[in-house]
Amino acid sequence: MRILGIDPGLRVTGFGVIDKVGQQIFYVASGCIKTPAGELPARLSVILQGLGEVIAQHSPNQVAVEKVFVNVNPQSTLLLGQARGAAICAAVLAQLPVAEYTALQVKQAVVGHGHAEKMQVQLMVQRLLSLSGVPSSDAADALACAICHAHSGALAGRRMKNGRLV
Repeated sequence: MRILGIDPGLRVTGFGVIDKVGQQIFYVASGCIKTPAGELPARLSVILQGLGEVIAQHSPNQVAVEKVFVNVNPQSTLLLGQARGAAICAAVLAQLPVAEYTALQVKQAVVGHGHAEKMQVQLMVQRLLSLSGVPSSDAADALACAICHAHSGALAGRRMKNGRLV
């Protein structure tokens, strides 16, 4: 099973690809899609196309996306939601099932508690995937999302309905 994890962001969208074989997970790839400053539609297009290329290159079977949390700034929350929508659309266009996890769930699955600091997530992702270096925070969050999905039990007995796992 190949899982694509996505940490959506309007400026930087992190992605991470892992393979799950039995109970083991293996690193495949990770990186960031950076959008240039400018109009929102053009930035969303960069996210959609960039993730489309990642999907085409790595052929994941499942996609895990971090859910949006309500920020103090409602405008930021709306923009993040639109970036997340572009990420989900990339998966749905490729007819991939999408699972969603809160940041709390992702941190709990990777670090062991839901209020972990960014660096703790990065170091645990490095350790869990036997990486030679510490991944960037956006790539680490995406890989953590994929790891959360791999360990969630969401893969067992789930089916796809309207592009989402049910």
